[in-house]
Amino acid sequence: MVAVVGAGQGMGLEAARAVRSAGASVVCLDRDLGLAEAAAKEVAGSAVQVDVTDRAGVQAAFAGLGELQAVVDVVGAAAWHPVLETPNEVLDEQFALNYRQAVYVLEAAAPQMKASGGGAFAFVSSASGVAGAQRHSAYGAAKAALMSLVRSAAVELATDNIRVNSVAPGVIMTPRTQAGLFNDGDFVARQAANVPLGRFGEAAEIASVLAFLISDASSYLTGQNILVDGGVGAKFPHLVRD
Repeated sequence: MVAVVGAGQGMGLEAARAVRSAGASVVCLDRDLGLAEAAAKEVAGSAVQVDVTDRAGVQAAFAGLGELQAVVDVVGAAAWHPVLETPNEVLDEQFALNYRQAVYVLEAAAPQMKASGGGAFAFVSSASGVAGAQRHSAYGAAKAALMSLVRSAAVELATDNIRVNSVAPGVIMTPRTQAGLFNDGDFVARQAANVPLGRFGEAAEIASVLAFLISDASSYLTGQNILVDGGVGAKFPHLVRD
């Protein structure tokens, strides 16, 4: 069984579809039970409601899942604030959603994987945790902490035959970004022009990498953060005259 955390929409729903397409049974976990149930119905799986910022709630949710081979965790949310004007509540929220919840998921799921002989975790980090981004200091710091957690967990859990990796997306088309960032066509066109591949990513393109990271095809890969950004991270930002 594969648990997809945050499966209700966007990358999570695409991840549930990708995992199911690979032949695995799926349990869809989400804060919104209705979304979890809709996703579960589509992938012929089961649904569990959980608030991943609640440590006891995460323990209870995973305790009832049974044999567990892998976890895909896409939970996260970005806040936009100038670095010198970040309120405490934003710092708390960003680290709760983008870092602490991953700690809770690891500690709840890893013992079950160990009992089953091993398994794999795939988390979603962010390009903002790799490089600096305007108004993303809290989000980027929390995602950088997540990537550090992935490395440490990979080292500690390797003897239990448990692998831990993450995917760092660039700008991805999801319901949330389409409702906010992508509602200005001119802005989107200008920003996409800076991407070597010439466009922003789709949620399914992240999901396919997540599915790879929990599959046997990545059996010798652990402690890694894979940047999936259309080539932005490989680009030196100088101007070239045609």
